[in-house]
Amino acid sequence: MSERIGKPTKSQLRGWERLTMEKYRRREGLCLAEGGKVVGELLRSFWKTAALLISAEKSGRREEILAGVPSGIPIYRLTDREWATLSQDPSPEGVMAVAAVPPPAELACRLEEGGPLLLLHQVNNPNNLGALLRTAHWFGFRTVLLSEGSCEATNPKVVRTSMGSLFHLTVVGDLHFAGILSEIRGRFRVVGSEVREGVAPHPCGPATALLMGSESHGLPEELLAMTDERWRIPGAGEAESLSLPQAAAIMMYECVRKTGC
Repeated sequence: MSERIGKPTKSQLRGWERLTMEKYRRREGLCLAEGGKVVGELLRSFWKTAALLISAEKSGRREEILAGVPSGIPIYRLTDREWATLSQDPSPEGVMAVAAVPPPAELACRLEEGGPLLLLHQVNNPNNLGALLRTAHWFGFRTVLLSEGSCEATNPKVVRTSMGSLFHLTVVGDLHFAGILSEIRGRFRVVGSEVREGVAPHPCGPATALLMGSESHGLPEELLAMTDERWRIPGAGEAESLSLPQAAAIMMYECVRKTGC
């Protein structure tokens, strides 16, 4: 294995460092994936891995991961100083990958595959978005649509918080939701999340589109008016509200739950 491990050039290091910025991720079609579990999920997904990076100072799960790396993927060892320019983790494991972002999916093709769908309106907190992607993956939501003004899905914090679930989902971003809802209504039952009024979450068929807004602002009335049903999670305590990831987990669970369970 040691003969496969090379030393990166200064040009490569500069290019990878720029991937911490959104405009370069978009331009290059690449993003960084850090951590043993995250890299492992990448290698098991339909995404392509452009390079694997390991730290000279950390071992972690390195040997386990390296053993499963296909022969066509180059591996590079970075010094501690080089690693610090790329890492977003305060306690790095010493394993990172450069992932090739799949080309934008044709939305019509993704909708033909059926649901349930998760629609997220202006969710701009990367940790919340990463947690939502991880939950969506767990509950079988294969397609996630992001509105204009949402956090970009390959943000390093999103990738890290999703724990690699991003690589198993189709995520389509920068969408104008008023137009999207007009397009999918009739093919999907659109369910909107509300904190003031609505019925309790309940099991639905796969042709369901679950629409949720940001934690601080929720959904605008313009979009709520386009839903077929509004859901509100009833509570018995005095807390003002649930966090967005908590509320989403409850709603996604109920959405896919089989009746009688």
